[in-house]
Amino acid sequence: MRFRRTFSITVDCFPEVFKLLAYRLLTGILFGSLGYLILSLGLSFIVSSSELAAFGDLLPDFFRALADTINASDPAAFRAFLETVRGAIKDFADLLMTNMGSIVGSVIGVVLMYILQRIVNGVALFAITSSVRDRMDSGVQTRFAVSYFRNLTKAILYELCYVPIAFVFDLLSIIVSWCVFFYIPSLMPGWGVASVLLSLVMLMSSLLFLQALKLTIISAWMPAMIVDGLSVGRALAVSVKGKTQFWRRLGGFLVTCYLIVVVNVAFGLFTLGSGLLITIPLSFVFLAVMQLVNYYEVNGRKYFVTRNEIANLPEEFGTK
Repeated sequence: MRFRRTFSITVDCFPEVFKLLAYRLLTGILFGSLGYLILSLGLSFIVSSSELAAFGDLLPDFFRALADTINASDPAAFRAFLETVRGAIKDFADLLMTNMGSIVGSVIGVVLMYILQRIVNGVALFAITSSVRDRMDSGVQTRFAVSYFRNLTKAILYELCYVPIAFVFDLLSIIVSWCVFFYIPSLMPGWGVASVLLSLVMLMSSLLFLQALKLTIISAWMPAMIVDGLSVGRALAVSVKGKTQFWRRLGGFLVTCYLIVVVNVAFGLFTLGSGLLITIPLSFVFLAVMQLVNYYEVNGRKYFVTRNEIANLPEEFGTK
């Protein structure tokens, strides 16, 4: 029922997908250009260095050494090539160590650009979620620009808290999933390919489960701020402490995560990647709507599913 209602609301709010797409394309171009500029200024010494050029010369040297070894049966030719490779690696490492300050500064700059882009993109999603909330409350949707500037301060505060928390959780999820991937083959040393396939299955399963767990724990965070006007900290506390219908919400988010992966992979393959321009922003909007639907359902609030259907009406009124 909740999934059907989430789907109906998302379809009714489908224009928001194109707004989010246009917004993310603009921010992607902006922050991508800034990141490229930072890397160009900080790492230009690598591109123009003779040490990097030496690696380009190694490929023809490899084939020459291989041919000499095979034709002349002289292993010394290949050993000489390996010594050349070791020397090139040592020279390149010395170059990096000499300019470590520029490298660290460039990496920090790119990371900051990435974090800032996530915050800016999150502000747009916050605005769209607020606009959808207006539509669920009254049946009339607020314009994106109005919702964006009306919620700007609140959205920035939310993203400043959400992005670091999500980053740490995602990093831990990757570490746990990676450990699972390498642990399973050690338990089944004689299974060969089967153990590798099982490891891949468990890797994807653990990643998706942990993502669904994260979405469940914070599912009321943004809705509590938008619907009830709670502060960032108070809304987070309400979301984390919320145990009502936890397993039902977890199951819904887990199924949704699997569907998102399937839809994005299928559209990416069969449209040569062009379909991702729609399915990726659609995935963000769908998850935002699902958070709102769960919040309204858990708190027993009425909301418009369609113009002719209102959920959670008292029984004596029926469903319109």
